[in-house]
Parts: sequence; structure tokens; C-alpha cells
Amino acid sequence: MKKAIGGGNGILACLTAFFVVCIWGTTFVQTKVLINAGLHPEEIFLFRFLLAYLFIIPFAGKRLFLDNLKDEAAALLLGITGGSLYFATENTALVYGYCSNVSLIVCVTPLTTALLMGWLYPSERLGRKALLASLVALIGVALVVFNGNFVLKLSPLADGLAFAACICWTLYSLLMRYIAGKYSTLLIMRKVFGYGVLTILPFFISNAPRWELVAEAEPVVWINLLTLGCVASLICYTLWNFVLDRLGTVRATNFIYFNPVVTMVTSWLVLGERITPIAIVGAVMVLAGMYWAEKFRKK
Repeated sequence: MKKAIGGGNGILACLTAFFVVCIWGTTFVQTKVLINAGLHPEEIFLFRFLLAYLFIIPFAGKRLFLDNLKDEAAALLLGITGGSLYFATENTALVYGYCSNVSLIVCVTPLTTALLMGWLYPSERLGRKALLASLVALIGVALVVFNGNFVLKLSPLADGLAFAACICWTLYSLLMRYIAGKYSTLLIMRKVFGYGVLTILPFFISNAPRWELVAEAEPVVWINLLTLGCVASLICYTLWNFVLDRLGTVRATNFIYFNPVVTMVTSWLVLGERITPIAIVGAVMVLAGMYWAEKFRKK
């Protein structure tokens, strides 16, 4: 993995990270639209990754397997931790718990990633000021997520699943650091999408597939599925590899704090959900925390 570099490439990587996180922030609203249309979470994920896999095939070459069994196993784990298991745990947590709790717990990912990477790789370790800035961003996330309604209701099952999703993305980032420099990005992403589809199939089949629901769906369903598959998955996962390569795992993952801010604005524009002054303060804290974390990390 290349070390984070500055100058134009560093600015481009930061802008790319913001673009990716902005797209991912809208996916919560798109997923909600699809669920309201009658699709189950596992169906949304399957069609999302299947579309991404089909579209990437012409560009990823004809190679079927990686160099050795260890790398192939790593690709399988990438498909699970960044695909099937991540989305299964996150979406199931939304079924059994509260959206605010799930959103907040999943956004602990930058912190868990920083702690794990700092333990495994001393060069990635956060200093005290950078860690404090990360906590400021996390508090801002909490203000955005609860949006002025401070009612924290615990649900052990849902909260446990949300934390499992958080750990999944942390492991995905760690595995990507291991394999990214060995193969082309397109080949790796084809593997991720392919193994993601394969490992979600048992869960999908056990819930009685409803292919006709998608085949006969309204145009808005297909538009959202295509956007999730081609933009949020194919394009954004590929761009995220570039961000990880240029900024490093910890710095890149720090941008995830901005995710709920985008979701808040998108929900206001598309679903008519209100934005409170508390949420606006939270959004400012998120941006300030991200800026300070980057500033202190450079020092």
C-alpha cells in the first residue's frame, strides 16, 4: 500500500472521498424508498451487487482466480465483510431496532478502524489531539442522527448487529490494505461483488425469492436499483480503493463521519424530514472534527 501523499494527489483523494461519502449518504434514503416499494433488505443488496458485478465484467478481464489460495480467501472475506455480512447485519439491525441507534453505532467505524490500525501498524496510530478531534466528529454525528430528539432506546439484538456491521467495515478496510497492491482494482472489485452475491444467496433463497416484484416494478424502483448498483457500488467502491491507496486506511475512513450529514440533507430534500438547529450544530462539529483530525494528523 502506498503511503498517503500530499499535493495535488492528496487534494484529489480528499475530494474523491467526499464525493464517495456523499453518494453513500444518499443510499439510506434510496434503500428506504425501495423498502417502501415492498423489497426486502437482502433483495436490495443482491440486485445492487449483481448489477455491479455484471457491469464490471467487461472491464475486469477474463482472469478467474488470484495467484494463491490465501489471496482468494482474502477476496472472499472482502465480499463478506464489505458486502453480504455488512449489509445483512446493518439492514437487519434496522428491522429490529431504532434507526438513530443503528446510524450512530455504524458511524463508530472510523474510531474502531483507527484503534485497530494503530494497534497493528504503529505508523497509522492517532495522536491525542487527532483522537480528540475524531471524538468531536463522533459527537457531531450523534447530534445529527438524533436531530434534536434525544431518546436513546436500547435494543441489545439490533445494537449488537449494528456494531457487527461496524466491525465488518473495519475488517474490510484492513483486508483491502493487504490485497490492494497485488492486483488491479477492477479485478479486486469484481471479486468483491461476485463473492458478495454468492454469500448472500443462502439468505436470499431462504426468504422465498420474489423475482416478479422487481420485473413488474415501477420505474422508480429500477432507477434506484441501477443507481445503487452502478454508482453507489461499482463506481464508489472502485473510487474508495483509490482513496484508501492515497490517504491511508485511517484518514480515508475518517470521511465516513460525514455520511449522516448527507443523509440528513437528502432526507430533508426527498422525504421532507425536518432539520433542527441541534442537527445543524452537529453537522458543524462533524466538519470541524474532520478538519482538526486531518490537521493534527499531518503534524
